[in-house]
Amino acid sequence: MLMSFIGAPVAVLALAATSAFAMSAVAATAASAPMSASAPAPSMHGQPKAKAPAPAAPIHLVDINSAGRKELMTLPGIGRAEADKIIAGRPYLTKTELVSKNVLATGPYLSLKTRVVAMPPAKPKQAKA
Repeated sequence: MLMSFIGAPVAVLALAATSAFAMSAVAATAASAPMSASAPAPSMHGQPKAKAPAPAAPIHLVDINSAGRKELMTLPGIGRAEADKIIAGRPYLTKTELVSKNVLATGPYLSLKTRVVAMPPAKPKQAKA
């Protein structure tokens, strides 16, 4: 049986009272529970906040102009045959030349392009006269 209180249904008043009670219960719980420095702070929904992701370990970049076969074979999708083709196609001005010179197909190149660099070959120093 719904009764009205100055034109407002009892159900609306009950909902407002429930919300106010829930908010006061959360505030009382938060005030009574000591916060430690190691525990994550609760979010608005009472769940702990997610920790920030740890910084990723730096990726070791492989220079396609100077790396040996073993080092090239540590790259994803590179076996002995691909490593030998990379070595035979040197020097590379850019890493994209692996595809443009038909050394690697696009798929294997896409899987390793963030792990390789093409450093210019070091020029031998000339002695001053």
